Amino acid sequence: MNKLVLQPVLRTLFTGACAAALAACGTSNSGLPELPSAKMSSVNETEPAQDYVIGPLDTLQIFVWRNPELSTSVTVRPDGRITTPLIDDLNVTGKTPAALATEIEEKLGTYIADPIVQVIVTGFQGPLSKQVRIVGEATRPSALPYRNKLTLLDVMVQVGGLTEFANGDGARLVRIDPETGEQNEYRLRIESLLKDGDTSANVAIQPGDVIIIPESFL
Repeated sequence: MNKLVLQPVLRTLFTGACAAALAACGTSNSGLPELPSAKMSSVNETEPAQDYVIGPLDTLQIFVWRNPELSTSVTVRPDGRITTPLIDDLNVTGKTPAALATEIEEKLGTYIADPIVQVIVTGFQGPLSKQVRIVGEATRPSALPYRNKLTLLDVMVQVGGLTEFANGDGARLVRIDPETGEQNEYRLRIESLLKDGDTSANVAIQPGDVIIIPESFL
């Protein structure tokens, strides 16, 4: 083959090989530890879940008994505060609905006698530390509010599974240790779980987990 023709061909092959190698390095999780499989829960299990705490962008229905003019529906602002009739810039992030109702009662007590308040969460988002975020090649990348006994399978059902371009067994989970603040990463085998039915790949999810699903380059 003519050298003038051969050189561009070699350059193209070399460039493609380098790109593939870099992509493989960027998505490899083979050196990461794996989490233990999630324990199966009975459908009749009655263990109470953790109390829900309010976060930014949650929607709250605030009902003040016998005072409809003070009752309102509000969305928590990104700064974690709300404004209601007679109360300005009340910080609500990290509080349970019951605790917030008590605080509103105390503040309204300055204006009306013996107020009775109920707070109902009608739109759930939760604080960032309680969310589970799924990014990359999920059908619907999302930030989900954590619920009790959440598993990887539950999360993938909520985000619609993997895209056709996903490297599901190259996924990883990023978790912050709540006691030390240390960031740890773990290998996930999402494709084995969803396509092969390998239940050993179904792991327990914790509040604040981030699941990263890379694209397959094959």
